[in-house]
Order: sequence, then structure tokens, then C-alpha cells
Amino acid sequence: MDDDPIARLFLVESCEILDQASIKIRHCLGQLTADQIGWRPHPDGNSIGNLILHICGNLRQWTVSGIGGEPDTRDRKSEFDCGNSFDADSLVTLVETTVSTAQTLISGLAGNQLVERRMIQGFDVTVLQAIHHTTTHFVGHTHQIIYITRMILGDNYQMRWSPAEDRGKLPI
Repeated sequence: MDDDPIARLFLVESCEILDQASIKIRHCLGQLTADQIGWRPHPDGNSIGNLILHICGNLRQWTVSGIGGEPDTRDRKSEFDCGNSFDADSLVTLVETTVSTAQTLISGLAGNQLVERRMIQGFDVTVLQAIHHTTTHFVGHTHQIIYITRMILGDNYQMRWSPAEDRGKLPI
């Protein structure tokens, strides 16, 4: 491990962003029924369950496989074709396991590894680009999950954070 403070800060913040997003996802899932998790806004739209399968597939592909070198077993199409039946506990476990695995890999990197190149999904990227891409992708879809949850629940949606709360961690 090298001692580049900027690289270390990037790696720590990337892990923190994934942690904050997974907290938001768990918070949403805790308010929804199985039918609501599988609800699609229109026939070609994505449900919350589909989005979770998708972001976990993407995170695993870009970090564990793309950066870490594990075999890429992702079946992207199945993330969207899996139907409308989802179990919240299974999705929470999937998010927690996928994020934890990615965080372990990311936090174990040395700063000089951030400039190494990888071929991921046909893109020639640096490790830094791969981490930045997949964390922002994860957060973007997390906000879709929050939006869909709020759309489904309306006034019954329970906020996770308010401006009056402790400011210990920067929320996404």
C-alpha cells in the first residue's frame, strides 16, 4: 500500500458512497411489500427489484471481475427479464454482499493501481475510471429506487435523513 493521500481519500470515499447508497436502498425496501418492489411504472419500465439486480450486477462486473480479475458471470439481460416477484430480504442480502465484496476490493487497492488499465464491458479504462463509473452508476439508480419508492408510497414515505440530523457522514 502506498501513502498517496489523494488516492487513499478517493478509495475511502468510494467505499463510503457505496455504503450510503446501500443504506438508502435498505431503507426503501423496508417500507415496501413484495408487490411494490416488483411494480413497474409501465410494461417496459424497471421495477425496484430489477434496478437492484442491475446495480449489483454492474458493481460486481466492474469491481470484482473488471478490477479484481474474477470471472465475469454477469447475465445483464436477466436483470430486467426476471419478472415481478422479489423478496426484500433476499435483495437486501444481495446488496449487502455485493457492496461489501466491492468495498473489500476497493479498500485493498494501492494508489498506484488506480492508473492501471482494464478492459471492462469492452471499454479500456483505468481502475480509477472503473471505480468512479460504477459508484456513480450505483448512486444514480439508488436515487431512482428512492423516487419510485416515494411515488408508490406518497405521503406514507418515511424520510431517512433530515437537515436537523447529525452531520457525521455526508449523505448521498
